[in-house]
Amino acid sequence: MNVFWFIPTHGDSRYLGTSQGARAADFDYFQQVAIAADTLGYDGVLLPTGRSCEDAWVVASSLIAVTRRLKFLVAIRPGLSSPQLAARMAATFDRLSGGRLLINVVTGGAPNELEGDGVFVDHDTRYEITDEFLHIWRDVLTASHTKDSIDFEGKHLTSKGGKVLYPPVQDPHPPLWFGGSSPAAHEITGEHIDTYLTWGEPPAAVAQKVADIRARAAEHGRKISFGIRLHVIVRETEEEAWAAADKLISKLDDETVERAQASFAKMDSEGQRRMSALHGGKRGGREQLEVSPNLWAGVGLVRGGAGTALVGSPEQIVARMKEYEELGIETFILSGYPHLEESYRFAELVFPLLPNRLRKSSSGPLSGPFGEVVGVDQLPAAAVSQS
Repeated sequence: MNVFWFIPTHGDSRYLGTSQGARAADFDYFQQVAIAADTLGYDGVLLPTGRSCEDAWVVASSLIAVTRRLKFLVAIRPGLSSPQLAARMAATFDRLSGGRLLINVVTGGAPNELEGDGVFVDHDTRYEITDEFLHIWRDVLTASHTKDSIDFEGKHLTSKGGKVLYPPVQDPHPPLWFGGSSPAAHEITGEHIDTYLTWGEPPAAVAQKVADIRARAAEHGRKISFGIRLHVIVRETEEEAWAAADKLISKLDDETVERAQASFAKMDSEGQRRMSALHGGKRGGREQLEVSPNLWAGVGLVRGGAGTALVGSPEQIVARMKEYEELGIETFILSGYPHLEESYRFAELVFPLLPNRLRKSSSGPLSGPFGEVVGVDQLPAAAVSQS
């Protein structure tokens, strides 16, 4: 089981839908979150993409030198850049980071945002472009290890003598990740993708996706890994966790929720439609927003994309994670508000319960204080292992 965290380049706060409790999302803060994730033993971090965020490639590049082992899941956007340019960027990042790059292929987005970026094609055409983009991207990076060039002529994209002179560390290329709920997205996954990433739907819905994508991958003679993107609200007791969930949306009003939902309704994303359907745009308590045991849809009232959170005690969170793991999920990409504090909370409460996940430190074995000294000369009692 791999566990990733999230760099909140579109902002962070203690409450959703308001500036109350917000904090500056700047380089110092991104650096703090990245160092925390690296030190605490998370396997990697996801950086979001889109005009609502700081640029993912610039931010990720700025964090290479302040981390040691952390992997960076960074987006490429078919249709917004050429596959050859994206391949050179990936190869450079992979070399400079020592092979710590993962690629998140992002095809969709809000139509008005895509049009603002110069993309004027419909949903299925975007996936046609993605297919051709990935053929070129994969081929040119694979060929970089032998110094060869590639030719490709498609319906939308063409490459003549495409070449990357300096290959990535990872051979043949950094792994490709991808999320999407439409049939076109699943077909792209089956042919090109290494890890399929779903948003946090109830286990039965995730199981259907996993089965469909495995079948499509098998048609291409391939096997796929799976990940899930979730928020998490963990506290020492279940009661405290649900109280924290209620508090997170306590500053929301109906007008703010309606404006957010109106914006989501304009999207042609099947994944966003499925997220919105979980809560129906209605605020309420646990009985309305708990869409599966310990799975809460409150975040999606105002946040686009991943809109569900695991809520509960450490033992409940682990139980839910293991349910997804039994379906084939290997990687959990998590986040919580605020992201710095919650990265520590999750690591301290949940990591000790996860099999084979010992506390890791980027600086080596523990050698200094671990818990405050009792009196002036006594070390605190060692915690009893719960694993």
